[in-house]
Amino acid sequence: MSMTDPLGDLLTRIRNGQRANKSTVVSPASSLRANVLEVLKREGYIRGYSRSELRPGVAQLSIELKYHEGQPVIREISRVSTPGRRVYSKIADLRRVANGLGITILSTPRGVMSDTEARTQNVGGEVLCEVF
Repeated sequence: MSMTDPLGDLLTRIRNGQRANKSTVVSPASSLRANVLEVLKREGYIRGYSRSELRPGVAQLSIELKYHEGQPVIREISRVSTPGRRVYSKIADLRRVANGLGITILSTPRGVMSDTEARTQNVGGEVLCEVF
């Protein structure tokens, strides 16, 4: 069965894993997913991730979730731009998530990055998801 929204699937796996207090979750691998996980790791929302080959041409990502005093670090994670409705934003029009406590992950011409990195580089792009 084909998947229409791979990034939405990744975010749902993370959300469900944290609700079930799992230490790790597994997701099929892709470069977009790995880039989003790299941003989440850099910003301190997950402990880390690793890529493993199941067989030639098929890989999976193992994501280590992060908790603080028994509570998940990620309180909310939501998809903004979907396959049926793409959302693009100039950096001046990009709103802050939870008054700057959360992040927005963007896909820009310079790669996938958080909103703070995009503001530093003064570049906008497709709004992938918001994390708080």
